[in-house]
This record gives sequence, structure tokens and C-alpha cells, in this order.
Amino acid sequence: MKYYIIAGEASGDLHGSNLIKELKKLDEDANIRSWGGDKMEAAGSTLVKHYRELAFMGFTEVLMNLRTIFRNLAFCKEDILACKPDVLILIDYPGFNLRIAKWAKEQGLKIIYYISPQVWAWKENRVKMMKQCIDKMLVILPFEKDYFKNKWNWEVEYVGHPLIQVIAEHKANHTNQSLSDKPVVALLPGSRKQEILKKLPVMLEVAKSFPTYQFVVGKAPGVEDAFYDELLKTYSNVSYVANRTYDLLLEAKAALVTSGTATLETALFKVPEVVCYKGSYLSYQIGKRLVNVKYISLVNLIMDKLVVTELIQDNLTVENLQKELMALLKDATKKEQLQNDYTSLQQLLSAGGNASQKAALSIHHFLTATI
Repeated sequence: MKYYIIAGEASGDLHGSNLIKELKKLDEDANIRSWGGDKMEAAGSTLVKHYRELAFMGFTEVLMNLRTIFRNLAFCKEDILACKPDVLILIDYPGFNLRIAKWAKEQGLKIIYYISPQVWAWKENRVKMMKQCIDKMLVILPFEKDYFKNKWNWEVEYVGHPLIQVIAEHKANHTNQSLSDKPVVALLPGSRKQEILKKLPVMLEVAKSFPTYQFVVGKAPGVEDAFYDELLKTYSNVSYVANRTYDLLLEAKAALVTSGTATLETALFKVPEVVCYKGSYLSYQIGKRLVNVKYISLVNLIMDKLVVTELIQDNLTVENLQKELMALLKDATKKEQLQNDYTSLQQLLSAGGNASQKAALSIHHFLTATI
């Protein structure tokens, strides 16, 4: 069968690659065309466009790049029509993928959405359109199944969280290659240049107060070394690694992490963390009025309580970050409580089983029943 998969970010590339591997086990003749990244290409799909060409963050950044976004949408539609896939699989990336879903439904295509848009946080009105356009929704957060059922009378399938398997496999295959002779603090400032420039300078200033630690930046895929070299050149105890973020988290004593999937990855590696968010003034002011959630971290949202500290916008200062990092490194009671909460989080997300395998089985069963 022919599959067309669209992922627009690094996390989507990771989960898409594991989905592709599982689909190929079930369908030896699978012909897969994708928008994603290096991992999806390595898993066996034909890569049409890399996610680094699609990464626009925040309201102002999106407005500035509308022409490029519309060109990408038009090209995507043309390529799907030329491919004539048996199914269109959309992975997260809602700003782009929901537009494609609406159009694809009009073309009579079968549409499966893997990793739901976070409509429980904002733009809930999109659910009506999603129900009409999406033939099967596969969700990865445990509360989403009840949310869609109870609020929208929509039966979706919970397959578990794919990071559980990804991290377990990494730990099993890890070879112990130390990143530093000093204890390590991980810095994960994001995957896009504009968000890195907002948060990494604050994180770097904090490093000055902890000279006995080595601060290591997890380099974003697709961002050139020179970009980091310029930012790090005056900091003696800061370095960076490429394609070794999980190795970094295995070694880290603590982490300063931008909001997003990385907060959950850090927690699943049992690393004490501070969640950092800072956007442009306009993007933040608009977002604050539209987003309807108690927390910005996935860890806190899933656990429905404040597990990890969140420093947001004006609260993300060098002084506040220094204070919180000191507590993570030195406060034994805080560290013990974090570890207990992290264990509960892992148990909650593990209940679904191997998410990539379950998602692939669900997709395969759906297709064999309908084609």
C-alpha cells in the first residue's frame, strides 16, 4: 500500500520514523512518501521536504512567513495528488496538517491523525472540523481519550506514548561515553533559532554561577554549529553536543529545558528540570489570551499538578533560574519528591504499551478493512 505521512517538527520526525519501521513489518510492500526529517528518511520513506523548511514559531513569525507557508501548502497538495496514496497519515503539526486534512477529505482520501493537536489547550472549535475530516484519531496522552469522548462524543484510540519505547531502547543500547569529567547540567533551549535566541542567553548566564559544573547544550538538528559557536564563545564551562541529547540526559544531574516534548523526555530520564519559556512580546500576549491550560509543561499537564517549576516570560530571569537550579542540585527533599512524581508519570504513560507498534497495527487493520 501507499502511505503519505506529514510531520513538521523534530519530535514528529522521531515518532514518524518509529511508525514507519512498524508499518514496514506489517506491510512488506509499503511505499511511503513523507514530509519529515532524517530519521523518517532513514526508516525507509522517500523524503519530500525536510521539517527545517517548515519551522515557524509564534504568531508574529508565522505572519512574517505566510507566503512560504502557502507555497508549501500548495506544493503539498500537488504532491499528494500525484502520489495517490491509500492513506494520508498526519503527525501533530496542526497549523499545517489540519488544513491538509480538510482539503484531503474533499479529495476523498482516507485520513489518520497520529498525535492529536492540543485542542484541549486552545482552539477547541477545531474539533468539529476534525471529526468531519479525520477517519481515525490516535492519541498519546491518557486524558485525551476521555476528553474527546466526554466533551465531543468522539471515540478516539489511546495507543500510549511513543517516548516510553524510544527511551527504553536508547537506555538498553547506550554505551557509556562520558561527556565531561565535571558533573553535567543539560541545556535544551529548543529546536528553532528564534526560540533558542530567546532562552539560551539566559541559560548561559546561569552557567557562570556554577563553575564546578559543565553545562552542555543539546544542539538542535538542522541548526549549524556556527550559530552555537557564536553564542557560547565567552563561556568557559559550556559546550554542545549534536545528535546526543539522550546521552546528555542520561548523564545530567539537572536540566534547563524549553517547553515542549523535551520537558517530557527529560522527566522520563528522571532528570530534575526547570521548564523555561520566553517568546516575543506580541506572541506571548496573544497566546496568553488564547491558551486555556494551567501549565505549559507536558509533565505538569499529564500529572495535573505542579511537578516541575515553570519560569515563563518575564519570570525567566538569570536570578530566578539560578535559584531554581541550585534547589534541583542541592535540595534532597525536592529531588526525592521529583523522583517519586517521575515514577508515577512513567507508569501512567506506560499503560498504553508500545505506542508505535499499536499505532501501526491500528492503521493496518483500518486499511485492510476499508480497502
